Amino acid sequence: MKKRVVLWVLLALTGGTAFAQTITLRDQETGKPLEGATLYSENPKYYTTTNTQGQADVSRFEGALEIQIRSLGYKNLFLSFSELRNQGFELQMAPTNLSLDEVVVAARRWREISSNISSKIVAVTPREVALQNPQTAADLLGISGKVFIQKSQQGGGSPMIRGFATNRLVYTVDGVRMNTAIFRGGNIQNVINIDPFATQGTEVLFGPGSVIYGSDAIGGVMSFQTLTPLFSLDGEAFVSGKAIARYASANQERTGHVDVNVGWKKWAFVTSISSWDYDHLRQGSHGPKDYVKGFFVRRQDGRDVVVDQEDPLLQVPSAYSQVNLMQKVRFSPGENWDLQYGFHFSETSPYGRYDRHNRLRNGVPRHAQWDYGPQQWMMNLLSVNHRGNGRWYDEATLRLANQAFEESRITRDLNDDTREVRVEQVDAWSANLDFVKSLGEKNTFYYGLEYVHNGVASDGTTENIVTGALSDGADRYPQATWTSLAAYLSDEFRLTEKFTLEGGVRYNYFRLKADFTENLPFYPFPFTRANNENGALTGSIGGVYRPSEKWVLQANLGTAFRSPNVDDIGRIFDSEPGAVVVPNPDLDAEYAYNLDLGFARVFGEVAKLEVTGYYTRLKNALVRRDFVFNGQDSIPYDGTLSKVQAIQNAAEAEVYGLQLGVEVNLPAGFSFASDLNLQKGIEELDDGSTSPSRHAAPFFGVSRLNFRSGKLEMQLYSEYQGEREFEDLAVEERSKDEIYAKDANGNNYSPAWYTLNLKTRYELSETLSLGAGLENITDQRYRPFSSGISGPGRNFILSLQANF
Repeated sequence: MKKRVVLWVLLALTGGTAFAQTITLRDQETGKPLEGATLYSENPKYYTTTNTQGQADVSRFEGALEIQIRSLGYKNLFLSFSELRNQGFELQMAPTNLSLDEVVVAARRWREISSNISSKIVAVTPREVALQNPQTAADLLGISGKVFIQKSQQGGGSPMIRGFATNRLVYTVDGVRMNTAIFRGGNIQNVINIDPFATQGTEVLFGPGSVIYGSDAIGGVMSFQTLTPLFSLDGEAFVSGKAIARYASANQERTGHVDVNVGWKKWAFVTSISSWDYDHLRQGSHGPKDYVKGFFVRRQDGRDVVVDQEDPLLQVPSAYSQVNLMQKVRFSPGENWDLQYGFHFSETSPYGRYDRHNRLRNGVPRHAQWDYGPQQWMMNLLSVNHRGNGRWYDEATLRLANQAFEESRITRDLNDDTREVRVEQVDAWSANLDFVKSLGEKNTFYYGLEYVHNGVASDGTTENIVTGALSDGADRYPQATWTSLAAYLSDEFRLTEKFTLEGGVRYNYFRLKADFTENLPFYPFPFTRANNENGALTGSIGGVYRPSEKWVLQANLGTAFRSPNVDDIGRIFDSEPGAVVVPNPDLDAEYAYNLDLGFARVFGEVAKLEVTGYYTRLKNALVRRDFVFNGQDSIPYDGTLSKVQAIQNAAEAEVYGLQLGVEVNLPAGFSFASDLNLQKGIEELDDGSTSPSRHAAPFFGVSRLNFRSGKLEMQLYSEYQGEREFEDLAVEERSKDEIYAKDANGNNYSPAWYTLNLKTRYELSETLSLGAGLENITDQRYRPFSSGISGPGRNFILSLQANF
């Protein structure tokens, strides 16, 4: 009896390590460990992922008849636990680019097989990120070939997905909503807060996602999973990490990153630090002359002077720098509990909004200064995961988060001594409680609750740059709060081995309170406060049919909504020269109705074809329209008599299009892939006529020729965009001379463009790899649709990465 007691005590103290069993997964061709591979079984219901050494503890799979082993870019394996044991828990996975299955989390915040999901989801793999070397998280999304990126300045990046952007898309970090109550309809740059070096998984869900993610999830959801602290598998301290240094010639980039993981049996820590420094961005030498500004404004001897640039291809001002920090702590008090705390911090330097510096008035620059101040983001996140006994749930996750956002705008007209500074701060609290429960082998329920609260503080200041005198200025927003409460239920029902049906419903209550008192001295509003509260009911239903392992068909019918936020109801800003947007407290939610139809087919071991068609109709759309303010259709704003506009539920819109993808295996280590995107958006105008939608990009895509052999990986690829003629521009875009080129008739338009690029990566040793690239080889001068700054000209990239 005493011996048994001693034995149980020893097992408790060691955490059961005597029975731990470790599997190791490697690349069949190179023998390199496969990090991030997923192992999953239905019975027992359990999953785990491999660490940097390609290892994972599989002791909890004991007795499983089928363990699904998946890693992006490799053929799936389906083995029983006894078969794993017979192979000595050492497996090799064969590379392939033709798999129909991926393990994703974006659909419902839980790990799932993509072929069981009726919505379109794409993932960007760490391998692709290592080869492409994206400078920002916006560029990281662009790697997918299915997300269009707009930029108004170098320190930016506003994704466009299926004709929607900004506050009609949702951003999440580790499952936490990043959208705030001041996400605007115009282009935003919040995505650059995310560190691509500290991201271990990036996914994009296309189409409505409101059942799980609530307001704003109309065009899609972008899900970023950051580095997870890794435990030790053998009782010894497990230390891993990477260090990266990178240089790029087009903007004289100087970037450094390091992350370190230290793990024991129950505790693990990961620390990540990144720093970027970019000079002014140089555009290409061959392209529209309208994109060449060739001058900038300098303050000299107490006056503003317009200075000619020595190199007219430099886009001045566009330089900026950024730093990101992340600290995570993970604790597992028992095999069914997993607790994680994460701290994230990001801050940019001030940087110029380049398109506004291109605005002219009477033949000279309108602005001497138009800068975004330092953009800050901080998040504290506590997540608690518990694997239950199956009575009410199989697994539950609680996420408690606080985020603090700060952004500002600093503007001053040419030879004006008065500078306007507007600072916005958002304190965002959220709580998500998500459950998953399987009933037999056919039904899996996903359900949960969500609470979100945003507090918005806005402050305007006027500064005399000569005397230094400060005075109160008009605030950009009212002082406001925005609150959301929601509950959802989703079901995945496997009718047969080949057909899966899924559906879900969500009810969302939202409330907004705004106080305009501080702006009354500047704008005589007919109201001092605004209250807006309402509810939204959304749902979806879809199906997945798999006639064979090589063939899948998907269909999804879903609704989504966007509730009015503080930016909609209370913002005052100049939307374009001669126009000003004023508050409108009488707004309702807008709704989207979407249909997706798609199929994917693998042809032997040779090729894969994917086609997805979609149609989205937006009702009660929140759009900017002409307005009457205190009986006037024009008011003075920033010294200019400006036409009055306001956000209103005044329109309907529709977007439809096709996403096509093809991948082909070629001999001798070569392969080819291409992604093409066609979309058309139409928006109703005041007079009943229609206009092309602002955020429906022209035809765009990417085609890649890949080569992989041993330690060498190369990719020759082209990115391209079709032309958008003047008549096909949104009506509100046609007058923006600072953004577009001129056609033969002198009208603004967005020319077609392409770039030819080469990327390589070579593993010098097991721990050291060298990356190099030559972007825009032909030095094209191009500007992505709706962007205010041109893309980089010929750009040489060199990076060195050390793994340990």
